[in-house]
Amino acid sequence: MKELEKLLSPVRRACEHYGMIEAGDLIVVGLSGGKDSMALLYALAAMRRFYPVPYELAGVCIDLGFPDTDGLFAPLEAFCRTLGVSCRIEKTEIAPIVFEGKREKNPCSLCAKMRRGALTDAVREMGGTKLALGHHLDDAAETFLLSLFEDGRIGSFSPVTVYEDRGISVIRPLVYAREYEISALVRAAGLPVVKSPCPEDGNTARAEMRELMKTLGKTHRGLPEKLIGALERRGIDGWSDKPVSPPDGNCP
Repeated sequence: MKELEKLLSPVRRACEHYGMIEAGDLIVVGLSGGKDSMALLYALAAMRRFYPVPYELAGVCIDLGFPDTDGLFAPLEAFCRTLGVSCRIEKTEIAPIVFEGKREKNPCSLCAKMRRGALTDAVREMGGTKLALGHHLDDAAETFLLSLFEDGRIGSFSPVTVYEDRGISVIRPLVYAREYEISALVRAAGLPVVKSPCPEDGNTARAEMRELMKTLGKTHRGLPEKLIGALERRGIDGWSDKPVSPPDGNCP
């Protein structure tokens, strides 16, 4: 499938450039049900066939605890079975805490923090060494703008984040992939996508940055790549224009 081959190229390049995968890793993909995480799982499952070092895969989905969502994640579990990948549904009370208990004016930040904690705890319990998230190049560029406009800081999330106290690393193998490449694969492969039950879905500052990127992109071709290239050339937030090897040198 040409769409899969097209996505596998930037995924492998990111994994090798940033030393994301080591021999014997159990990579647990954080599955939100959105197109990005589903495409990431699909790509990593396919890449096992030819990647220079062996690794195992699993999936984990955080059930935020919204009402009337029984069976919401059944398509994800079924999809994982077709790939021969185990899938864990981690039930939490994050939604009631964020939307009923705390009543945050901007609930997204608190939700993301709690969800990340639930993910890393689940990965540790599953014996995982890496947590893979589906953030892609467009996400990184939007985060660049958010950091600049909201915090007055130049930066973005890191391709690799090491949690030494938890014994795991967070990796983002899609950081060189464009969103349109991911969408093309999801359509071509018929990957299941589950709509988020969150009432704030699509109504965020990130959505505003997404629209800004589209507007700027009409006159500034290749803007997302240029923003990330600037981070790499300056070595900001873990980005680097030089290849990074894992500690044991198993990933070329």
